[in-house]
Amino acid sequence: MKLYDVYPINEIEIKKAQGSYVWDENNKQYLDLYGGHAVISIGHSHPHYVKRVTDQLDQVGFYSNSVKIPLQEKLAEKLGQVSGKLDYQLFLCNSGAEANENALKLASFYTGRKKVIAFKGAFHGRTSLAVAVTDNPKIVAPINQTENVVFLPHNDEAALETAFQSYGNEIAAVIIEGIQGVGGIIPASIAFLQKIRSLCDQYNAVYIADSVQCGYGRTGQFYAHDYAGVQADIYSMAKGMGNGFPVAGISIAPKFSPWHGQLGTTFGGNHLACAAALAVLEVIEQDNLLQNAEQIGNYLISELKKFQEVKEVRGRGLMIGIDLPDSLAHVKKELLWKYQIFTGEAKPNVIRLLPALNITQSHADQFLNAFHQLVK
Repeated sequence: MKLYDVYPINEIEIKKAQGSYVWDENNKQYLDLYGGHAVISIGHSHPHYVKRVTDQLDQVGFYSNSVKIPLQEKLAEKLGQVSGKLDYQLFLCNSGAEANENALKLASFYTGRKKVIAFKGAFHGRTSLAVAVTDNPKIVAPINQTENVVFLPHNDEAALETAFQSYGNEIAAVIIEGIQGVGGIIPASIAFLQKIRSLCDQYNAVYIADSVQCGYGRTGQFYAHDYAGVQADIYSMAKGMGNGFPVAGISIAPKFSPWHGQLGTTFGGNHLACAAALAVLEVIEQDNLLQNAEQIGNYLISELKKFQEVKEVRGRGLMIGIDLPDSLAHVKKELLWKYQIFTGEAKPNVIRLLPALNITQSHADQFLNAFHQLVK
């Protein structure tokens, strides 16, 4: 048997990882400013994380949600404290797509409706409902196609108002990333997020804040949507939640009432997943990583904006997009192969920076120096 070939691969085998660096099979060192799609939130092999997971594995690694798992309650309490959503409820699952699936399902249960508003450029996952609200027809199979999703222009308040006037009593939810990731690091404006909140209130629809990539402290706020000063009804989260361990969840407003069997998962919220997620929150809190993400992110953004060759620099905190002209389309590859720096990409020609939240100014300067050499 061979692997099903769906991933474009960089011919690098990572053998060791520590902090913001990884080493390949030839012991060559790379600076990791991508963290495997924003997954590495507290650095590779963080000692507190390793100890937390190892100690838990020595006790019990897994049992299903048919028994009491006190670690889930500890995780919910800590997440409420760090995120500031103390009165919300936590449902645990395994991936960002699954989190968004459950958020959309819960919204439909709550409202009794089917229609969902999503936005051009959106990416919410690859499973059935999640891919249906993703703006990429190429990855939407015929079985995923539905007339229940209305795609609107991003950050267009007038179009949003018109859609609510047309479909208001049919709309179950509005789902939006605080900052579009795959779409090219496009922040939702504060006014737009506030408009979503007010229209959802007016029409009794559910505001779903997709925080899978842009959440968990990456922007300097716990959820990127928090910049708008309004609360969503459901926050979905995943990537940075487990620092590499598969764990995800949705944070659910108190107005939702659960019933047995409403949602479910076999692996979600298992002992090891909770230990990993608790370690991440403890490090974020103890090391003031939200503040660090904001400070280093602001430094990177301000320095990058000084490059006249760059078309635009977008983002907040440590979720940064560098929009390059076609003449500099080679920069991402050369950062990797010439300067040993991992970055991400969003087409066309947008470099994505999604480093660990505890990177230093020294790491930032290493990148900026290499970038300068490639664009000058």
